[in-house]
Amino acid sequence: MNELTSTQAYWLGHLFHASSRQLALSEYAEEQRLALAALLAWEQRLAVQGVPVPPRHRPLRFVAVEVAR
Repeated sequence: MNELTSTQAYWLGHLFHASSRQLALSEYAEEQRLALAALLAWEQRLAVQGVPVPPRHRPLRFVAVEVAR
């Protein structure tokens, strides 16, 4: 793989930061004041270019609850 451009490195850094903090991309984008569409587009673009992107943190949709009787 060739050297990353500064733009690729910028977006890849954001993707790694979101992943390492276990934040959903939507939550991370809001926190960092980034456009979610841009973050998602760069995730896709980097993957297509053969750059390894970190796994997304996907919060559980359902939470187990215990009902007290």
